[in-house]
Order: sequence, then C-alpha cells, then structure tokens
Amino acid sequence: MLRFTVATFGIVALLLMGAVFGGLWVWAALLYITVFAYAIDRLSPYVMANADPESEFPASDTLSAALAVAHFVVLGVVVFTLAQSTQHSTLEKIVLFFATSLFAGQIGHPNAHELIHRSTRPLRRLGKAIYMSILMGHHASAHPLVHHVHVGTSKDPVSAPKGRGFWRFFGRAWIGSFRAGYAAENKRRKGQGLHPYVMYQFGGAACLLAAFALGGIKGALIWALIGLYAQLQIFLSDYVQHYGLRRKMLANDKFEPVGPQHSWNTPHRFSSAMMLNAPRHSDHHTHPGRNYPSLQLLGDDMPMLPYSLPMMAVIALMPPLWRRVMDGRVAQWETSP
Repeated sequence: MLRFTVATFGIVALLLMGAVFGGLWVWAALLYITVFAYAIDRLSPYVMANADPESEFPASDTLSAALAVAHFVVLGVVVFTLAQSTQHSTLEKIVLFFATSLFAGQIGHPNAHELIHRSTRPLRRLGKAIYMSILMGHHASAHPLVHHVHVGTSKDPVSAPKGRGFWRFFGRAWIGSFRAGYAAENKRRKGQGLHPYVMYQFGGAACLLAAFALGGIKGALIWALIGLYAQLQIFLSDYVQHYGLRRKMLANDKFEPVGPQHSWNTPHRFSSAMMLNAPRHSDHHTHPGRNYPSLQLLGDDMPMLPYSLPMMAVIALMPPLWRRVMDGRVAQWETSP
C-alpha cells in the first residue's frame, strides 16, 4: 500500500503547496504528473508481480476514502486560488489549472471508479460524489450497468471499434453512455424512488454553487472547465483500454463471456501506482469486485500496450499516429484463437 499512498498523495501535496505559495510548486505539480511519471515508467522495470488475488487489503478502502476527501479539498483550494488570488501570475494559474485537471482525471477518476465498485454504501456514495464533482455523475450508473455488461460489443458506447479516431469517438461516447446509463437505471428502478440521474444533476449543481461561493462566476466556470478536462481523460482512458478489442459472437447468437483478451493493460510501475492499478484492466473486468492492490497481470493472456496509460492517452489525441501504433496490435488479437 505504501507505493499507492506515496504516488497519489505526492501530487495532492504539490497541488496544495502550489495553490498556497505558487512559484516553483505549481511547476513541480505539473511535472510530477507528466514528465516525472513518464520518466519513472520508462526507467524502471515493469511490475509484473501479483499480490494474492484473495487478499482483501482493508487499507485500500481507507486510502480511497482519504483520496476522495483530498479530491474535494484540492478542488476547493485550487478554484479559490485561481478565481481570487492576486499573488499568482497568469502563467502560474494556467499551470495550476492543468495540473489540477490532470489530477482529477488521472487520480480522482480511478479512485472514484474503485469506490463505485465497493460493496459498502458509504464508499459507493463517495465515488458517486467525485463523479458529480466533475459534472459526470451518470458515469456511476453507465459504467457498471452498461460498460461492464456490454464491453467489447457495439452495445457499449465506450468500446471503440478499430479505425475510429478518438475525436470521432468522444462525442458519441459521451452522449451514448449518458443515454444507455439512463435506460439501464429506468429498467432497474421500475419507476420506484428518486431517479439517480436527478441526484446526479443536483449534485453537479451543488458543486457549481460551492464554486460560485468560492469565486463567483469565475469560480464556477473554472470548476466546470476542470470537470470537462477530467471528463476528456475518462473517455481517453476507456478509448485506450478497449480500442479494437471485440467479443466474438457464438453459435447461440450470444457474445462470448468477457475475458482478459478484451482489455488493454500496462504494467508500468509509477503510473499504475498513481492510478490505483487501473492499467491492470483485464483483471478488473473479469473480477470487478477485486480490490485494486490484488488485480492480476497474466502476461501473454492479456493484450499489452507499448507505453504507459497516460502516454497512450496522449498518442490517442493524434489519430493517425494512434492507428500506426495500435492497428497492427489489434489485428494480432483479432486473429488469435
């Protein structure tokens, strides 16, 4: 658990120092989550070792809860600074904005993703609160009810087929996941109780109201832009981790069960710790309730990405380069038994 704690709370500390003191601290925060993370991933060996898959790691829930609290503290302090501070230069504020947005998308999102899969209601609510804070509360419904059920098929809006570039994928996936999650919740609740989508909208509005209290219209706009940037990273993550991998249709006209061959993985040391093992994505889909320290890598049975997940997300922003890197790899898995 130590490496998860250090990797995640390192950026929390730097963001808070940057918000309070400015100067080199804001640059340190941005470099930590970009250049430093990439360098450690490239210079250190892959982490292929697996913890006992049956281990429960109770400290993992404690870390996730603490990170959830830190997420809201960071957002509040940074939004106040960006809206109100006269001591930070314009350049420092821009750097702090991007560092915070990357934190929300690369650490806040993986942590919320873990929390909505937990069995206890308070932890699931924390995860939903994080998604509402980035104005994407519906992800708490669409992810477990749609993505996990239909991953690797045309019924999943966030499983990109081979050949579709990210910018064509993004808008369709956002709208598609919103609608599919809404339909799944309608089917599940059968007209009973408060619709979760109502809660998601009120939660998002409450966050914007808090941002307005911190920094007026400017504060609310900054909060919304951080949320939009984080949403972009969520869809980049889905795009990268499932691009081109499709489940085969069986003789009974049903799709084959979800297996390790339906998700891309990265065994990189630092980014995996920073993202709470989210890059071990195949095992998450085959064992969605498994705590993140226990997620497994099975080598040749799982598709592997050539670079870390954050680096692959950068490549995905350039569709021609992405296709040169990925389409050959997808073709190999298309022909595998």
